[in-house]
Amino acid sequence: MTTSTAPVSVFDLFTIGIGPSSSHTVGPMKAAAAFAEDLRRAGTTDSVESVRVEIFGSLTATGHGHGTFTAVLLGLDGAQSARIDSGEVERRLADITASGTVSLGTGQRIPCRIEDLVLRPLTVRPRHTNALTLTAYGHAGVVVRSDTYYSIGGGFIVRDSDEERPSGVRSRTPAAAAS
Repeated sequence: MTTSTAPVSVFDLFTIGIGPSSSHTVGPMKAAAAFAEDLRRAGTTDSVESVRVEIFGSLTATGHGHGTFTAVLLGLDGAQSARIDSGEVERRLADITASGTVSLGTGQRIPCRIEDLVLRPLTVRPRHTNALTLTAYGHAGVVVRSDTYYSIGGGFIVRDSDEERPSGVRSRTPAAAAS
């Protein structure tokens, strides 16, 4: 069965979120939150002892000024870009900074600070210049999960394992389109 992409509406393009650039804040926050949610759904959050975040290309080059690093930490902490206000951003970031931990959206805290993010400004991933790889490690450094995400603009994200259709864009099958 073939999947076609539905048109993107003007409302999809004007994504509400923190920061001056949706591709540098909303997308990375969504990617980090999706990673934490996938760990939760798989029932593996209890086995996670640390998370490594590698940020590539243009996300690194403008990351500090555009809020990318903050957005990633907030996403790992379970924040949703469309539901967080500036007061909550400041409060949660202060908690993350003070504790040096994020919750993976579950309450279980693991070490992760802005200083721990691995920045690779000269490495451009083949699929898009705005890329980040998140890796969760368990006991003895065993990889629990690892995913690479691309923030492709407008707050949309694509995962390496995804089809070309970005997350957040509605799709329909030919049968659904006919109904």
